[in-house]
Amino acid sequence: MEVAMAYAEEAPPLSIFATAAVAGISIKADPELPSGSAPTFSFPSGEEFHGTGILLRYLGRIASVPDFYNRDAFATAQIDEWLEYATVFSAGAEFEKSCTYVDNYLSLRTFVVGYSLSVADIAVWSGLAGTGQRWESIRKSKKFQNLVRWYNSILSEYPVLSEVIQKYVGRRGIGKPGLVNKKENDGTGIKDENNEIEKAEGSFDIDLPDAELGNVCTRFPPEPSGYLHIGHAKAALLNQYFAQRYKGRLIIRFDDTNPAKESNEFVENILNDLDTLGIKGEGPTYTSDYFPQLMEMAEKLISEGKSYVDDTPREQMQKERMDGIESVNRNNSVEQNMALWKEMVAGTERGKQCCLRGKLDMQAANKSLRDPVYYRCNPISHHRVGSKYKVYPTYDFACPYVDSIEGVTHALRSSEYHDRNEQYYLVLQDMGLRKVHVWDFSRLNFVYTLLSKRKLQWFVDNGKVEGWDDPRFPTVQGIIRRGLTVEALKQFILSQGASKNLNLMEWDKLWTMNKKIIDPTCPRHTAVFQEGRVLLCLTNGPQEPFVRIAPRHKKYEGAGKKATTYTQEIWLDGADAAAVSEGEEVTLMDWGNAIIKHVEKDKNGTIIHLSGVLHLEGSVKTTKLKLTWLPNISELVNLSLVELDHLITKKKLEETDDFLEVLNPCTRWESLAIGDANMRNLKRGEILQLERKGYFRCDVPYLRPSKPIVLIAIPDGRKQSVLKRPSS
Repeated sequence: MEVAMAYAEEAPPLSIFATAAVAGISIKADPELPSGSAPTFSFPSGEEFHGTGILLRYLGRIASVPDFYNRDAFATAQIDEWLEYATVFSAGAEFEKSCTYVDNYLSLRTFVVGYSLSVADIAVWSGLAGTGQRWESIRKSKKFQNLVRWYNSILSEYPVLSEVIQKYVGRRGIGKPGLVNKKENDGTGIKDENNEIEKAEGSFDIDLPDAELGNVCTRFPPEPSGYLHIGHAKAALLNQYFAQRYKGRLIIRFDDTNPAKESNEFVENILNDLDTLGIKGEGPTYTSDYFPQLMEMAEKLISEGKSYVDDTPREQMQKERMDGIESVNRNNSVEQNMALWKEMVAGTERGKQCCLRGKLDMQAANKSLRDPVYYRCNPISHHRVGSKYKVYPTYDFACPYVDSIEGVTHALRSSEYHDRNEQYYLVLQDMGLRKVHVWDFSRLNFVYTLLSKRKLQWFVDNGKVEGWDDPRFPTVQGIIRRGLTVEALKQFILSQGASKNLNLMEWDKLWTMNKKIIDPTCPRHTAVFQEGRVLLCLTNGPQEPFVRIAPRHKKYEGAGKKATTYTQEIWLDGADAAAVSEGEEVTLMDWGNAIIKHVEKDKNGTIIHLSGVLHLEGSVKTTKLKLTWLPNISELVNLSLVELDHLITKKKLEETDDFLEVLNPCTRWESLAIGDANMRNLKRGEILQLERKGYFRCDVPYLRPSKPIVLIAIPDGRKQSVLKRPSS
């Protein structure tokens, strides 16, 4: 989509250019208006919009970024309020006062409104950036730490904004660089004259077929046979995105047609996961709500000769379908089929031998059309309706029916179902129901990862994992328990766009996104490995321990405070002790320098004790080693630092592979450590950084001295873990 905009040359509307760049909207910009004129959008119809606020709201409404402007009434009003407020930064006298206000406001927030990026963030961000060197000087200082954290986070997530600044902002502020080159497309997504827009990877610039504003209805229909995994999260977010984009509806529906695998536990946890992801829709509804109507439809198709009951053994049926051989029962009379159907409904021994098949096309090249199964006899009790039914519809039969009946206009499915789209349409046609558009998107596949619920269930059933929320699992609960933030998960999935291209994704990109989110705010703590730890005695150290209060994060006051105790004897990691030499000056982090005077070793050459002197006047710039340490006090806590690995050893599992042959023999190991006393206050789920050891999530908080705090290592996308894998 392209928008034509005119503006005054000396006052380019930075917030509009920035919003367009983030949203991937092409702007044909022309600095032709006289001085003092408000920016203007012009449309082929001859109509125009005037003024920065109006134009930002328009861009917000048409942007493909989820929840960018269109939210509930209260949240949208908040966005409007911030769009008006953002202009205050251009008033010189109010600048620092405004920075103070927004800094305080952002102390416990990641975004200006709600839990995701909005046009309000870009407007406030642009207000700061537009002041040029004045804001850049503040960014380098320690003032307004929350504001700087927020500003840097947006800039790192949307690097295209740097190009917008370079083009439109000089040292003295907005409009000071050279004139805009009308025939140049600089890659910011802003197009001048006839140049083509650069399309970003993962674009949402895709239209659903025959979609009408206000009349689109999508659905997310998980089977309650497991917890949601990252692939389901993509499907749910895409369905919500298109429903919101077209101002339509999203239905949450449980496809509960397989009682052998389903349970209320899965229903409850799926609903919890959707709430975690911020997925809001109508319902939930259940396919089981429609069991009576589905049985009526089955009998209608039998009476019309469009389906038949078959007692062919399953393996033989599969072979016949592959070879295009018709069942001997295909041409049975309606009366014969109805009699056997009643046996199925009653759950008799004869009925259990049968299934109901659609009479489509046994010679079709698309084998999904070769008389698919519509109903199976299954006397197992259903988690919602009990033992009322002895027959249950298949997905292929129930899904198109319920989609059409519930008013779904567009059924979004991952591309693995593409070959069954023709079947979907034919089933609807035979049923005589309204057509529903099927739209494919690419399945989210990750290296070394299983997304099959059947295979994941094997790990649960065989005790290979703790449960569906195990941090080694790709479930929403599993990856969040490992330390992934919901914000990073949503950003990653939405960054993939609505593409149909199949890709095998690396986990590193997701964890790198996560690090950018957690690093600016997570508190810092200190730990020393139990094994091989060494005492360093500082002969001129404090005779009596003393305590200093320090921030848990030097650049983010919102992380709170911590108490650090300084003692004459301190603990060092064994690896650090082995790296020092007699006479060497080292830096003790957050204390100062010390000189190692004596290194004591046992008969095997292992260092068992160090002695030295504080040299606090020494320069930290001259030392090679910067060492973390802990005071030798009884208040230290015991830690179990847990590292995890993939469940399988093969990067990409082919359809012919047996996953049991590529199981990873070691997927979890722990390192014992001691930690600073402040960690007694950690809460379950809290994310922290252990200095020089990486990021962790608290899985089990402090209970008593004999039970260690359990911290799960969070990958950062780059650095190799410091937690040693046990030798095989």
